[in-house]
Amino acid sequence: MIDFNSTEIKELVENSLREDIGNGDHSSLASIPENTNGNAKMIFKEEAIVAGLELCKLVFKIVDKNLEITFFKNEGDLVKKGEVILTVSGKVHSILAAERTALNFIQRLSGIATITFKIINLIKDTNCKILDTRKTTPGLRILEKWAVKIGGGYNHRIGLFDMIMLKDNHVDFAGGITKAVKNTEEYLKHKNLNLKIEVETRNLKEVEEAMKIDSVDRIMLDNFSPDMIINALTLINKRKETEASGGITIDNIRNYALTGIDYISIGALTHSVKCIDISLKQY
Repeated sequence: MIDFNSTEIKELVENSLREDIGNGDHSSLASIPENTNGNAKMIFKEEAIVAGLELCKLVFKIVDKNLEITFFKNEGDLVKKGEVILTVSGKVHSILAAERTALNFIQRLSGIATITFKIINLIKDTNCKILDTRKTTPGLRILEKWAVKIGGGYNHRIGLFDMIMLKDNHVDFAGGITKAVKNTEEYLKHKNLNLKIEVETRNLKEVEEAMKIDSVDRIMLDNFSPDMIINALTLINKRKETEASGGITIDNIRNYALTGIDYISIGALTHSVKCIDISLKQY
């Protein structure tokens, strides 16, 4: 999980606030007396899985440590349309300065958690696990991957550094799967690294080649149809982990999960998610 008190997260929030506030929230400064106090409530305007409460609290507290925040929901809760998830009390100038940044974070993270939750419910009677990808918003990866976990999904890898994934470009530039993996084995030994190796395959011939290499931990079946996956799984026979990717949507994912594949990775969890409609209103 995320440490919301980490320097990395605090700097992200501070930069986001700086981007929005600039040299001052002149709308609030001009129209509302400086020492005005007030209360506001954050309302979900559609049903969703909530993700980002602690981040909202951090946003408000960085703007003004004296603001009081009360939660009415927990991370991962299913929230109905019209429900209040938190209230904030204190200086109105501070509440309004933090409002948009807090909403931007929680709307996006809740959107990711919600679509992940919906997809998982479609295949919950199978043993397939849903993975995210590296198709994330620059600078927000750790938060977006956290939201996937809040929704019940799993993180594939955080970046290029924590797993070997030999995709089509690696294979083609190296001169084939066998050469790419051999080079990888030598590199890992030289660098004294212990990283899992996954190989992307585009057809059954490449699956057969990957199966001959002991060091390959997982085989990705890229842009395979469900019928092609069934054929590949018969060939693999549970001797390696398997993952399906490419062309998989909320509409067809059940067909893929029913093949018996171990994992399905979906870039759309983060790269084209719909933000949840949430508002902050005086009460």
